[in-house]
Amino acid sequence: MKTNVLDILHQFQPITLEEMDGVKLMDRTDTKFTFNINELSDVLEQAKAFYKILNVEGNRISRYKTLYFDTQDFDLYNEHHSGKLNRYKIRHRTYVESNLGFLEVKFKNNKGRTLKTRIKEIEVPELNVGKAFDFLKKTLPFDPLTLLPKIWINYSRITLVNKTSAERLTLDLFLEFEKNGKTELMDQLVIAEVKQDSKVASPFISIMRNKHIRQGSISKYCFGIASSYNEVKKNNFKRKLSNVKKIIKP
Repeated sequence: MKTNVLDILHQFQPITLEEMDGVKLMDRTDTKFTFNINELSDVLEQAKAFYKILNVEGNRISRYKTLYFDTQDFDLYNEHHSGKLNRYKIRHRTYVESNLGFLEVKFKNNKGRTLKTRIKEIEVPELNVGKAFDFLKKTLPFDPLTLLPKIWINYSRITLVNKTSAERLTLDLFLEFEKNGKTELMDQLVIAEVKQDSKVASPFISIMRNKHIRQGSISKYCFGIASSYNEVKKNNFKRKLSNVKKIIKP
């Protein structure tokens, strides 16, 4: 991480996890952008007047480790690849600095909204028994016993919170895909996601437009699967994958 980025992060007004409770945004709209990490200093410099930064145990960049689950035949990935709405992602996420873990279900409905439900599970649980199975059985329209662990997706995250409206912004850095002990690192890529409960003016979206950075991104899960598994369909993601490669090597 470049020193000037760390310096800028410390110029943001901090916010704690407890103070962030009002902007969990479990039912929201998402707007995504991808750009090269060389743009990050300028983006943060422009954003600091409008956003507070999440501070966890003195850290303004937090490490996330996420294990994604899918069926044997990648049914959840394929639904995303085919553009189906009313689709699901299932994952266990570990928040490293705060030593928290959650089993999560993300549901993208046919109105373009993302709904997230989760239960606390510090360690990755067995999905076929106990609280985890009961949660998935109640939440999913298919049998949780069909789910298998597929890929670890790990990254560092900067979380910003709008000072005046219900908007959260995440900036994911140092993305890595881990499968069968092998790791692929995407350290030039930044994935930004604006999360809002309604479409109100976003200072960050204005910053992106002024920098001529277009809206659009591939989901981290689909990006990871398409990059790590040769056998999956990826025709519909070819343009997005090509755009990511151009960002990484402009």
